Amino acid sequence: MVQSDLTILPIRHHGPGSARSMARALEAHPPATLLVEGPADADGLLPFLNDPALTPPVAVMAHVQGQPERSVFYPLAEFSPEFVAIRWALARGVPIAFMDLPASVTLASGEEETLPNVNPDAEATPADPAPADAMCEDPLALLAQAAGYSDFERWWDALVESRGEGEAVFAAIAEVMAAVREAEDGHTSERDLIREAQMRQTIRAALKKGSVAVVCGAWHAPALTPEVLAREAKADTARLKGLPKAKVALTITPWTHGRLTQASGYGAGVTSPGWYAHLYGTPAQVSERWLTRSARLLRAHGLDASSAQVIDAVRLADALATLRGRHLAGLDELTDATRAVFAWDSDTPLRLLSEELFVGEALGSVPSGAPAVPLEQDLTATLARLRLKREATTRDLTLDLREDAGLNRSQLFHRLNLLGVPWAKEAHSSGTGTFKEAWSLRWEPEFSVRIVEASRHGNTVVRAAHAAAVSRARRAADLGELSALLEVARLCGLPGAADFTLARLDARAADADTAALLLSLPPLARLARYGDVRAREGDDLRPVFRTLVARAAAGLPNAAHGLGEEAAGALHGQLAQADAAVRLLDDPEASAGWVAALHALDAEGTAPLLRGDAVNRLRDRDLLDAGQVQARLAAALAPGAPPLDVAAWLGGFIGEDGGTLRHDPAALSLLDAWVTGLDTDAFGEVLPPLRRALSRLEPHARRRLGEELRGLERTEYAAQVNDDLGARVVPVVLRLLGAALPAGEAHD
Repeated sequence: MVQSDLTILPIRHHGPGSARSMARALEAHPPATLLVEGPADADGLLPFLNDPALTPPVAVMAHVQGQPERSVFYPLAEFSPEFVAIRWALARGVPIAFMDLPASVTLASGEEETLPNVNPDAEATPADPAPADAMCEDPLALLAQAAGYSDFERWWDALVESRGEGEAVFAAIAEVMAAVREAEDGHTSERDLIREAQMRQTIRAALKKGSVAVVCGAWHAPALTPEVLAREAKADTARLKGLPKAKVALTITPWTHGRLTQASGYGAGVTSPGWYAHLYGTPAQVSERWLTRSARLLRAHGLDASSAQVIDAVRLADALATLRGRHLAGLDELTDATRAVFAWDSDTPLRLLSEELFVGEALGSVPSGAPAVPLEQDLTATLARLRLKREATTRDLTLDLREDAGLNRSQLFHRLNLLGVPWAKEAHSSGTGTFKEAWSLRWEPEFSVRIVEASRHGNTVVRAAHAAAVSRARRAADLGELSALLEVARLCGLPGAADFTLARLDARAADADTAALLLSLPPLARLARYGDVRAREGDDLRPVFRTLVARAAAGLPNAAHGLGEEAAGALHGQLAQADAAVRLLDDPEASAGWVAALHALDAEGTAPLLRGDAVNRLRDRDLLDAGQVQARLAAALAPGAPPLDVAAWLGGFIGEDGGTLRHDPAALSLLDAWVTGLDTDAFGEVLPPLRRALSRLEPHARRRLGEELRGLERTEYAAQVNDDLGARVVPVVLRLLGAALPAGEAHD
């Protein structure tokens, strides 16, 4: 739309048709100055957007200095009209600037109260019209409905993005938006009015230097015409006076197609960035190339997708477009054709295409010279040294910790997790050996914000991770947290932080309670057992482990005395982890102290659950023979014992695998006799806790117990057969066999 020296190009954010039409319009009428919708204080970043090393999608990121969690992003894709306009101007030496509200205003303190919808991602644009309570209240939705479309997204795509007919389209868009804004009631927020005032002020200043072309969201076009510029001059000055500002830092960060979708929560998002990228980058045979890519992707996943099917799908998509009055098949037609030709009765093909093609998860990259916090620069250099690449798709990686490359990568992943950047997540490693680690890698755009947040700890990954670990050690609430942090510090390869954490752990152990001591044992045992494989250095942790075991063993009998059901259950779980840790390290001194504690638990006053558990663990260590185990079981099942206490004792005694009952028929017989001897009321009380205890067993263990009980029942039944009654059938059997009765013996 050209008016005097002002050319307004109303576009849809991230619209490929808008981008193509805008480029043609700029070529036809090159302006003296080009203004683009974007934060006015980000002009210094514009040259980086034309750097050959930059690969979209990217985003201009602004954050409050010292508060990186308060940040805002302005995404740009290769098919975004703003991005195309910026590169067009920079390539031709045309002065260019952003014209929207500065990020310093958007992120200012108290912005939420003065400017609604602070996040510019949620702005009202043709791609994301202002919300309405009902369809009849949304004028853009009404336009789509009148044109026969179910929603505005489909209508705009068919009318503009899939056509790209040149500058003439902008006059039509401006006319439609003017009519809509005249009729709309309250769809333009107070924040948008302030933004438009900022845009008009920027346009007025640029017009003094010659002709101006403006690239803006279509919704704003009617507010930027020469008539409005003249009418609102004084009002705009008043609107912008005294706006709060924050001290912000701006940079460019990689972005992904996934974060450009509406499904991600991005207000100006699109349905299918992958399709729009294809539409923008494919000048001819759009349908044919798209469906060929679809077939290639399906074949890569082992699904049938032949050339003949591609031809059929192209014909079907074109036929659907004709029936629906479209000059070119859009994503709807191509999806319907794909479903009909490739999917048959399965949703797998469409699910694969949706994840890998419709969205087309791509991750952008930024040039090395772009402004960034030192921590980000160090991470980039570290990734290059370790031959790692940030990718938007999931990648599985298995490391061999015996090799320097594997160990260094492992330490980097652990350090980033410590800093709150979970790019790499630990996964299950197939095979055996403690020298292997499996990871699943997937980079998300928000990790860039977390890198900025983590930069408060230091300017390099190593220094930041060290400071973060020390800070967490100072704030650790208990021994369990310190012990877990010690393991993390060792895995990160941070000996200084590990020493500091160990010293804190040793100091806190003196006054720690039994539960905290028990929770601290598993990480220490893993470190003492495997630390030499993973870290290749570090102090011997066995003395510390022995000290903690001794203190835990000394306090365990008192801690287990007179507990209720819930408290006993909690201590039981902690005791099980500690017992596994003692077994793992297999240190004679620590084991001796621990066994003494288990014997002490097998005493009157100990919670029944823990007492039964102690008997099971002592039997498992061959410290109680079968006779001793049966004696303790018989004592626990003695007449007069409260049924619920007995059930709790059995819960600990049965254990995780039911080994005692499966390998000791006498013990199983005692339990069976006790259960069958209960009256109805007592059986009803005992059944739930007993079932819970047995439910912990693996299915095959429960089946074995059932078979043992069935055999026990047959044996008992055979022993109870009356000999006299059995003798009565003997004469009958002998007669049937033709044998004579013994002399002097009669029969009934």
